[in-house]
Amino acid sequence: MWRVVILSVIQSSLLAGGQVFLKFALQKMLPFGWTRTFWCSLLLNWQFACSGLLFGSSSILWMYIVKHYPLSVAYPMISLSYVFGLFAAILFFHESVSVMKWVGVSLIILGCCLIAK
Repeated sequence: MWRVVILSVIQSSLLAGGQVFLKFALQKMLPFGWTRTFWCSLLLNWQFACSGLLFGSSSILWMYIVKHYPLSVAYPMISLSYVFGLFAAILFFHESVSVMKWVGVSLIILGCCLIAK
């Protein structure tokens, strides 16, 4: 059962990484509009491309996990992406994290460990 945990950690890391690159891309983008300038700036944004690659990789790995493991075990493991997202928010965006958020992350990790047993 630990194999699904390892695969879920990788999948959740890819998903959170995609979100980080998407946030970086959105910070550099022009305001949304149906103009050629907007769409060119979007398509030429390397952070946006990286987010797409990470989201795609995460989706492919998720398909493998769902195919080979019970959904009742695999699906709760997606919540690990919240843990990685919180760490990314601290590391890349210098966000502050309250005690309650740390409690929530601890409960997510505990829940994943209980499900994996």
